[in-house]
Amino acid sequence: MNVFFEESGDFKVGSVMTQAGEAYQVEMASGKRTKVKAKDVLLQFEKPSPADLMEQAKAIAADIDLEFLWEVAGEEEFGFAELGAEYFGHAPQPAEAAGLILSLHSSPVYFYKKGRGRYKAAPEQSLRAALAGIEKKKQQALVQASYVDELKANQLPESMHNIVMQLLFKPDKNSIEYKALDAACTELHTNPQRLMLAVGGVPSAKALHMAKFLFENFPKGAGFPEVPVPVPPTNLPHADVKAFSIDDVTTTEIDDAFSVTHLADGNVKVGIHIAAPGLAIKPDDAVDKLARSRMSTVYMPGDKITMLPDNVVEAFTLAEGKTCPALSLYATLNPADWSVLATETRAEMVPIAHNLRHNDLDDLVNEETLASGAGEYPHKDDLCLIWKWAQVLEAARMVKREGFGLKPEQNNRVDYNFYVEDDVVSVTRRKRGAPLDKIVAELMIFANSSWGKMMHDNGVPGIYRSQGRGVGGWNAKMQVRMLTHAAPHEGLGVDQYAWSTSPLRRYTDLVNQWQILACAEKGVMAPFVAHFKHKDAELFAIVSQFDAAYAAYADHQSTMERYWCLRWLGQENARQVEAVVLKDEVLRLTDIPLIIRLPGMPSVARGAQVKLDILRWDEVDLTVEARILEIPADVAASDVDFEEDEVEDAPEEAVDAPEVAVEAAAESAGQQPAAE
Repeated sequence: MNVFFEESGDFKVGSVMTQAGEAYQVEMASGKRTKVKAKDVLLQFEKPSPADLMEQAKAIAADIDLEFLWEVAGEEEFGFAELGAEYFGHAPQPAEAAGLILSLHSSPVYFYKKGRGRYKAAPEQSLRAALAGIEKKKQQALVQASYVDELKANQLPESMHNIVMQLLFKPDKNSIEYKALDAACTELHTNPQRLMLAVGGVPSAKALHMAKFLFENFPKGAGFPEVPVPVPPTNLPHADVKAFSIDDVTTTEIDDAFSVTHLADGNVKVGIHIAAPGLAIKPDDAVDKLARSRMSTVYMPGDKITMLPDNVVEAFTLAEGKTCPALSLYATLNPADWSVLATETRAEMVPIAHNLRHNDLDDLVNEETLASGAGEYPHKDDLCLIWKWAQVLEAARMVKREGFGLKPEQNNRVDYNFYVEDDVVSVTRRKRGAPLDKIVAELMIFANSSWGKMMHDNGVPGIYRSQGRGVGGWNAKMQVRMLTHAAPHEGLGVDQYAWSTSPLRRYTDLVNQWQILACAEKGVMAPFVAHFKHKDAELFAIVSQFDAAYAAYADHQSTMERYWCLRWLGQENARQVEAVVLKDEVLRLTDIPLIIRLPGMPSVARGAQVKLDILRWDEVDLTVEARILEIPADVAASDVDFEEDEVEDAPEEAVDAPEVAVEAAAESAGQQPAAE
């Protein structure tokens, strides 16, 4: 005897070897034996053979008209034998019965299974809806296949034109477009980014990196809506100074300027003048909401996305030839020892005599010319005087820094400035700690520390940056945190540090400017009129939001700098290049700030200079492949400029951060620093 039975949702046939009660020992065609319960047996038959029956059943199932079978079934539940008699017009033969079972079981759209060998026809409304769904999926599969064919032919399907960024960075994985893109990538052995570049969905690797950043951080676009330009008050006193700024040639948001006044008693008053949008922008007004939504200007080689609209920047930037509203910090100094005798903060209108630019002065202003008095340039005497004070400020910070248990700052680092015009990049090297940089950095640190103390002394909260060792004792890594109360910044060597000198490009500085203005106007009564109070939830929210945005912007700046470094390699056809060993397998090219990791390279002293052969690079993945060509035996680590902090740019921790260089980069070069 043979049986046709169901096992684990599948139908099988075999010959009965033995029967014991309600169970059969069945041998399959393969020779395998299995135990089958009687309740799972649907048919018992003598002929044909099990193999022939299954072959005939499959052929019969393929010929069954499902629509007709569904009509014959009626609305009531039925057994397969009953339906077989109706459909075939006679009691079904074993092969017919088995074929019918296979057909019923493989058509869940038409028939619902109700038990072993029992089914019920689907209601007409449900059947039609299911069939429509199946037809829709078939059509979608055809459309998807056509999209795959277009993509493989380097053509972008019409339906993908407006959703390229979504497909790349936040896809709906159930959409036809994504499935087609994924299938095409699989067949072509590529990834979505490269395929979109190939089909023209993204014009270039540069556009790809920018699009990703904008999609994630500026989903509504980087443009500004129309907002009224705040009008500063007109009743401010006018300062009797001739102020000047020091910035990179590309800087448009000029936040800071300086002035020098010689007093009758022989003392000197140095003014630090900061653009004062906080006089006109009020918390929660339209411009404030725009600034808070961005938190900072985004910097990248050859481009930037400003925190404030251009017309607002133009209204408050300290532009040459204008008299601008400013928040001024005056320090009265004794030239004998450059001690600070008094400080004063006030809001006023400040005439800006000159916007000095590094590009014009770098060759004229250096330590030698400042010491000898050589050269002619605007505000020469003022710069010489401020330079002397800046050196005293730096020395005092170094004493404080050593008191915190830190080593003195290094002065042998190099900065790299990127300039991009018509997609051609140039990279220039500038030694950190140059006089102009140091002047800006030291006076900005002085202002941020002084105003931080002012807020603290008047009981007004602000946004402070603090740096100290984390958990782990003397060997713990230095950590920078943002707080709403004063705390030491050990790396800078100051007791407190509140970013306050870039209110046109950092939202924290605008917030602090509001608080400082309250202190300057009301003194000890400032806590009652300042917008932000102690333990203000809104202030904590700003700190958190700024931290997240600033980190994302710094990552993007780093990404674009690496991209332009790779473009420079191609542009200059740089194949054999010099590099400095930063740490273990991590190197930096000498001409550009491109970090390369070479696993397995020989052990070389940190700071040693080697020659590399650049094999290939990828502007999409931002990867570089290189090999060591030459390791000069006579090059010592001290023979080259070595920036210890650059190890941060490799995937490992840094040992020391360039605090003053960071401040100079932020305030003078108009770029966002990567670390502080």
